Amino acid sequence: MLIDRDQLCRLIPHAGAMCLLDGVIRWNEASIECIAYSHRDLGNPLRRNGRLAGVHAIEYGAQAIAVHGGLLAQAASDPAQPGMLAALRDVKLSAHRLDDLADSMDISAECLIASGGNLLYAFTITAGNAPVASGRATVIIPERFGLW
Repeated sequence: MLIDRDQLCRLIPHAGAMCLLDGVIRWNEASIECIAYSHRDLGNPLRRNGRLAGVHAIEYGAQAIAVHGGLLAQAASDPAQPGMLAALRDVKLSAHRLDDLADSMDISAECLIASGGNLLYAFTITAGNAPVASGRATVIIPERFGLW
């Protein structure tokens, strides 16, 4: 694993169990691939009534995007600027539940557009060879617009 959980949790504002990713497999300027096991963890903070709904895959994708931003900032020796998920498009949820997926989840995100404080990413999540979720996420960096 290229980057372990402790290192990646320092790149995003999520703390403790809310840092859902377990590692970064690879990354470059345009994309990132992460791995997660936390969907099987009984202590996952997103679980309700012992279950983790498929819609929570979006949070896994969003955290991969946040880690990618943190790594890019770190590589440029810049402070990471927090982003806000502004929109989701073309989201496809292929798993009703995440907690019953036996395999680890592979989370990939690719930056399609980066313009000022606007970012557009495509994300894909699989478990084994099975699709879990995919979509596009628009992220804005409020500090670049003087909002924070």
